[in-house]
Amino acid sequence: QVQLVESGGGWVQPGGSLRLSCAASGSIFSLYAMGWYRQAPGQERELVAKISSGGRTNYVDSVKGRFTISRDNAKNTVYLQMNSLKPEDTAVYYCNAHYPITATYDDSWGQGTQVTVSA
Repeated sequence: QVQLVESGGGWVQPGGSLRLSCAASGSIFSLYAMGWYRQAPGQERELVAKISSGGRTNYVDSVKGRFTISRDNAKNTVYLQMNSLKPEDTAVYYCNAHYPITATYDDSWGQGTQVTVSA
């Protein structure tokens, strides 16, 4: 199974920026579809942004224009650059990998990293 290790969370004031990183194991990272999800207390986990193996990106409406997902296949790493952060962005952020195994696909999750936006 693919192992994912996230980093880069923390506390930031409203309007600030953070960059999350997620390092993945495996030799075929370029074939993984990667995503960032978040879960706030008492709420369901939601997709924030995703990037396909071909580099196509999608974002939830609430972060469009503020967050950017990118990937570096040479480093087996996906990033989430978060700018103009708002208190409502406070959540645990999880990295997800959707990857091929034999004739099907599987999913792996990171352990999560806390992002807190407050004055």
